[in-house]
Amino acid sequence: MNPRANVDDCLDLMRKLIEYRQQKALHHQLMKAAERSMLGIDAIVMLYHCAKVSLGDILEIGSYIGGDTIAMAMGVRDSGAEKKIISIERGCRVDHPRVGTKDSFKDLRKNLKRFGFLDQVTLINGRSFDPNTIAMVREISGPRQLGLFVFDADANVRRDINCYSDQFVDRCWMAIDDYLGGANKSARLRMQVDELVSAGRLEPLGFYGVGTWIGRWLK
Repeated sequence: MNPRANVDDCLDLMRKLIEYRQQKALHHQLMKAAERSMLGIDAIVMLYHCAKVSLGDILEIGSYIGGDTIAMAMGVRDSGAEKKIISIERGCRVDHPRVGTKDSFKDLRKNLKRFGFLDQVTLINGRSFDPNTIAMVREISGPRQLGLFVFDADANVRRDINCYSDQFVDRCWMAIDDYLGGANKSARLRMQVDELVSAGRLEPLGFYGVGTWIGRWLK
């Protein structure tokens, strides 16, 4: 990894964030998506950007009620390219003062439909590491076809990277939530990500929102 190039890429991401903030109509749409997400608005903006510029399909693990998915669907729409979005959500009930849900998978479908993106996203109701789920993802998107990988599930991101890394393009964009912050899983997530960075498999590019790690996969 070239340190100078990495610094330039980090600064470029920060500049893009400012540019998106200044595009008032777009930023307003992204804020509407953020109302259906636990991620901070800057992380939502970065997901939009990564989906827009990525070369390949998108795999999201832990869609919850769809705020992140909507932002990425907007990015794909604005890219003008054909990209598949695969979102995996097992479904759960969460008591939360702002984005609580009785059935996250049901609300995910409802929110995608409300924003007009239901037909653009392939939803998988299950666990990301189940053999049936892995087989479905491989059927939809083949080897070296994933250009963006988003993880917002439990504390074991390494497990899911192991499941799907053969489908990542080189320099596949990566977004891993709860790297920083007060979540109980953050320490384990951070350790796994840092180990992959030290091994030369992940390239860090910054932290956005309330603790979302943004970077790239290196073959």
